[in-house]
Amino acid sequence: MMSTRPLSPVHDKLALLQPNWSEDQQGVKSVFACGINDKQKANILGLSDLSHQCRAGAKGKGTAKWLSDFGLPIPPEPNSWSSLPQGGMIARLGQTEYLIEGDTTLVDKIIQAERVASVYPVLRQDAAFALCGLKVNELFLQTCNVDFRTLDANPRQVILTSMAGVSVTVLSAKTSNTPSYRIWCDGTYGIYLWETLAAIAEELGGGCIGLNALL
Repeated sequence: MMSTRPLSPVHDKLALLQPNWSEDQQGVKSVFACGINDKQKANILGLSDLSHQCRAGAKGKGTAKWLSDFGLPIPPEPNSWSSLPQGGMIARLGQTEYLIEGDTTLVDKIIQAERVASVYPVLRQDAAFALCGLKVNELFLQTCNVDFRTLDANPRQVILTSMAGVSVTVLSAKTSNTPSYRIWCDGTYGIYLWETLAAIAEELGGGCIGLNALL
């Protein structure tokens, strides 16, 4: 079975912004730009949709060994993540559950691979967002009780918490001095969480941005 990449849960919300779309070789659309102020909003507080990216999940006590046979760098500790050489990342969610996001070929290979004992597939139909900008922690303080500035001391940490009442997985994706985070949630809550985060971002002087401005 090949990886399924349906429309983003927030596709219709994005379409209302009349953005500039980009399209990959599989015909999957993502927002390239929302407007001429994308870079400015990204520096203050930018919200971008990454739900189009390809991902897979697996869990069970044999999963670490099974994934390492694909050449993946297994995060050494629970609730941590590692970058993939070909782009993307692998997150260890607790002791034995993993989220892999990245290259379509790699993800398809994982999904199609023959299962072995103590390895169980996890269907990933997430809404996936990125937040960046100097005011991002103000947004977190309004929506959850975790001070994400503590991630600076452990940048490979994965946080499982709730934002605006929605269970989320969060990690720091900072590549510069500007804070940047990745967020995943159940796709059925995607519209609600997107609208909530977008409204707060706009109140703080930022807003929705395209991939061209993502820090």
